[in-house]
Amino acid sequence: MAKAASRNNTSSIQMIQKGLACGFPIMVGYLPIAITYGVLAKQSGMSVSELTLMSVMVFAGASQFMGANMIAVGAGTIEIIIATFVLNFRHFVMSLSFMNRLRGIDLKWKLPLSMGLTDETFAVASLHTKEAKMEKGAWFYTVIILAAYLSWVIGSFIGGMLGEIIPDKLSQSMEIALYAMFIGLLIPSVKKELKVGGIAIIAMLIHALCVQVGMSTGWAIVLGTILGGMSGIVLLRGEET
Repeated sequence: MAKAASRNNTSSIQMIQKGLACGFPIMVGYLPIAITYGVLAKQSGMSVSELTLMSVMVFAGASQFMGANMIAVGAGTIEIIIATFVLNFRHFVMSLSFMNRLRGIDLKWKLPLSMGLTDETFAVASLHTKEAKMEKGAWFYTVIILAAYLSWVIGSFIGGMLGEIIPDKLSQSMEIALYAMFIGLLIPSVKKELKVGGIAIIAMLIHALCVQVGMSTGWAIVLGTILGGMSGIVLLRGEET
């Protein structure tokens, strides 16, 4: 029994070490983005505790950037909730796919693991499917997600603190990070299918039109996101996924 326990313990340690190795690049990539988010959120009027708590509870980079931007333009709570819900709807699909891969893992692991999924952790997990069939494989995925989560929360806090001390002109110049982030998310999809770019343009035009007719910026973002996304049903009909 002692030998069996030793083998199990070694297996857990190996999974943790492998998880750290795979999660480290995500940590390195998340820190500068999280710091930028913290600075922008502080600039939008959020306190350090509020922006850090948002990272703790939400843990969704694109939605947090959008939320901070909408707060800055005075959008209402309902507008922010709807816009971020639509933006993050893809997580339902990712979670279902992820759970399908974790059939061999106990149910007690599945809910917290699915709650910690991001685009990056999902991509890494998708490249490592054999660990799900191992006895201690849950530790591998847990460590990847925890590494990403902690780096995002810590980076957000650092950014919030920096937002209090760096010059206003410098913090304002970091607003470009918001647009750069969404462009970075869009370009790979456009390279794969040009019609995706058309969907983005439609969403942009709907937003601009709504603003021109006097609609609030928050609701303009919501309608542009929803109607632009719905246009994809027509534009991408019959396309292979």
